[in-house]
Amino acid sequence: MSRHTLSVLVENRPGVLTRVTSLFARRAYNIHSLTVGPTERPEISRMTIVVDVDAQPLEQVTKQLNKLVNVLKIVELDDDTTVQRELLLIKVRADASARGDVLDAVRLFRAHVVDVSLDAVTVEATGSPEKLEALLRVLEPFGVRELVQSGAVALARGGKGIAEKALRSA
Repeated sequence: MSRHTLSVLVENRPGVLTRVTSLFARRAYNIHSLTVGPTERPEISRMTIVVDVDAQPLEQVTKQLNKLVNVLKIVELDDDTTVQRELLLIKVRADASARGDVLDAVRLFRAHVVDVSLDAVTVEATGSPEKLEALLRVLEPFGVRELVQSGAVALARGGKGIAEKALRSA
């Protein structure tokens, strides 16, 4: 199995997310990452779906997704021609003796401290999954108290977006 990133434009209506994800669930495909949010047009949402699946079954799921009434456009995004980012919030133990080392690591990864307490700091980092994994490896020895990571958001590089193409054809 290989990892694929789909950008799916859908009508911003109740129940669309359930219908889309159920297509993957019925086939026992695990969605690795899923983010949904409005686009530049409030009536349209973009789903970024990262899924581990072989190419042939993915083509079948894509065809079935296209049959859903609320799906406007599906594009498989290629890693080489895509800007992809994730968000990580991590609370790390950082008493007075370790705080300087934690802050050095945060600066090294161009992350930001968003909260400080006597014994911990909360760090916000954005970047590729590889960058965020590397940051986690550096911060783990200090002690991770809490962690949350978003799914991927991705856009194809270049001037034209898929939303404007989808709207012209709809």
